[in-house]
Amino acid sequence: MSAESKGGYQVHEWESLKGPFNASYGKVMMWYFLISDTFVFAAFLVAYAAARMSNVDIWPMASEVFQSIPGLVEHGAPLVFVSFMTFVLIVSSVTMVRAVQEGFMGNRKGVIKYLIPTIVMGLTFLGCQYLEWTHLIHEGMTMWHTPFSALGHGEGPQQFGMFFFTITGFHGLHVITGVILNIWLLIETAKGRFDVIGNYGMVEKVGLFWHFVDLVWVYVFLAYYLL
Repeated sequence: MSAESKGGYQVHEWESLKGPFNASYGKVMMWYFLISDTFVFAAFLVAYAAARMSNVDIWPMASEVFQSIPGLVEHGAPLVFVSFMTFVLIVSSVTMVRAVQEGFMGNRKGVIKYLIPTIVMGLTFLGCQYLEWTHLIHEGMTMWHTPFSALGHGEGPQQFGMFFFTITGFHGLHVITGVILNIWLLIETAKGRFDVIGNYGMVEKVGLFWHFVDLVWVYVFLAYYLL
């Protein structure tokens, strides 16, 4: 594929190609990636459900495990902290929608205005996840050991800690990726890259990834913390 230079930026021919439903080539490829990634998360959650059903008598209650606000409340606040994390991530999806809308209108300042809080909330979520992990590790939970049990005493199933750190860690890796992409998007928008090439489509593509990250967390929150 050939490329031409616009204002010092290389604009490749594939960026203007159209795929199914008249969507851009890049957008179609993003959808392909997200669909394949969905299968990975689905596999994790199905395996988690199978492990839970095979240890239903001793599987820890989420309200007993996640009842702390790290640094503030040691016990007695079931699911408050993770609910705050979920709220932050959902609101970040709203600001991402607004950034995409401003991109469609070609409003560079508007895109910057809404990308900044999206990044801040993404970093807030990651900070909260770090605090949650640190607190649980301090209480003795690892990939190979679960100090919580539905029986109220003794050890719980090893799979609880294993799936918790694997699933939330894999999701956290996606959040880190999304934050990095949004930071790059903010820098390039501020430099005027998308005004020069006349296309804010990249904002929409990154937005798709960010919404996917938020949606997956809703399912993780439902499966691991609420059920």
